[in-house]
Order: sequence, then C-alpha cells, then structure tokens
Amino acid sequence: MTKFGVCFLMVFGQLAFGGTLALAIPPFFKVERGFYKSTGVVYLGAGLTSAIGLAFLAHRGDRPGSPAAASLWALSALWALFCVVLALYLFTLWTDNGLVRARAYTFALALGLVAVLDNALTLRPAAFGIIGSMAYGMSALSSSMVLGFASGAMMFGHWYLIDPNLPLDYLRSLVRVLGIALVGELVVLGLAMAALALFGGVGASAVRDLASSDLALLIFRLLVGPAASLVLAWMCWQTLKIPQTMAATGLLYITVMSVLVGELLGRFILFRTAVPL
Repeated sequence: MTKFGVCFLMVFGQLAFGGTLALAIPPFFKVERGFYKSTGVVYLGAGLTSAIGLAFLAHRGDRPGSPAAASLWALSALWALFCVVLALYLFTLWTDNGLVRARAYTFALALGLVAVLDNALTLRPAAFGIIGSMAYGMSALSSSMVLGFASGAMMFGHWYLIDPNLPLDYLRSLVRVLGIALVGELVVLGLAMAALALFGGVGASAVRDLASSDLALLIFRLLVGPAASLVLAWMCWQTLKIPQTMAATGLLYITVMSVLVGELLGRFILFRTAVPL
C-alpha cells in the first residue's frame, strides 16, 4: 500500500525538519559543538530514511489510488537534497567557517519546509480544494514542530551529564517552546477539522466519516498525543524548578514516546480517512 507507506515516512521527514529547527533554540556559541554534531546526525538519519523510503516506493511504480510515482521521485529528491545540505552543515561544525555553516543551516531549513509541505500535499485528495491544502499544510507544520522540539529537548537534557554547569534556562527554553507547540497543535487540529467540516465539500464528508466510524482513533490521537504530552511537558517544567535535569530528561523520554504515538495515530487516520490529523 503505497499511500500507507508515504503516510508513515512522513513522520520521519517531519522529525528531520522539526529537529533541525530545534537546533536553533540553544545558544550556539555557549553550548559545546558536540551537541549539534550528535543531535544533527539523528535528524540527518531521519531525513535519509524518508528520502530512501520514498525512492523505494516510487521504484515499485504507481498504484491505483496512490500518489504518482513521479511525485514520489520528486519528493525523494527534495529530502535527499535536504540531507546533502544538512550534512554540509554538520561538516562545518568541525571547522571555523561560520559563513558556510549559517548558509547551509538556513538552506536546509528552507528545503525541509518545502519537503514537509510537499509531502503533505502529495497525500491531499484533489477534491479537497484550497481549504484542504491549508489544513494539510498547517497540520504538517505543527506536527513537525512537536516532533522536533520534543526530541531536541530530550537530547539536550542528556547534555547536562557532559556539561553539568550549563544554565538551566537553555533546557527551560526548549521545554517552553515544546509546550507552545503542543498547544498550537491542538488548536491547528481543531481548526483543520472545523474548516473541512464547514467549507471542505468532500472534506466535510471525510470528517463525518471520521466522527462516525473512527471516533475512538480520534480520541486516542488527541489524548495520547498532544494532551498527554502537554501534561508531561508541564511536569518537566515543574521538575526543572527543583532543579533536577535528569528527572526532567526522563520525563522528556516519555514525552517523545507520547508525541510519536500520537503522530503515528494521526498518520494512520490520514491514511484511513484523508483528514489531516
């Protein structure tokens, strides 16, 4: 099932883009470069997974009711280019070439943004129209930020084992933006369903089908994903007031799993109903 594969691989692409964005939150010149090297490689791997997986699906050929093979090749090429530029950024971390590093990072973010939106719109049924396009784009971006900020905060929490003297404000900043992203995702998901239900035409029918036949999936998507993750982020914030960085990092581990389960449920709902959750 090509469409299912594209929905699943979308999570890796969103993690790659959102995680790369999260690297901009800790102050670069006050944190050891090893953090950016080790964390960036994780997001590079996620991007490569998306690029290689999409290429494999495209190689299998177009199937009825699935995205065209040409679109998948183009999307795979976009993620491959993102990976090349991100790899260049990682290479510059071993050098003092700040100009190339800044340009490579900015270009990687731009490519990741285009790839995430293209990945989402590839899955959008043509009959959904412009309202559907906006809903797909907003949902894809909010999911990217949640995945990226959750994983980035968790990996930065480990850096306090290496450098215990790091100010807690750096981790607090990541937890703060994670909380904002989770609230934003709940708002975006609500707006996406409301927009499709009110103005989506065919999308309205998809929302009705979701509410009638897959209501349990929708509830689990919202509760296990952003709602539970928001509670965990609040617990992490309170733990940092003690302060206890390792306990907070443990909570961020659970938050990453909660976010990941929620996003996978969202992509499964997208596969079943075409509603972008």
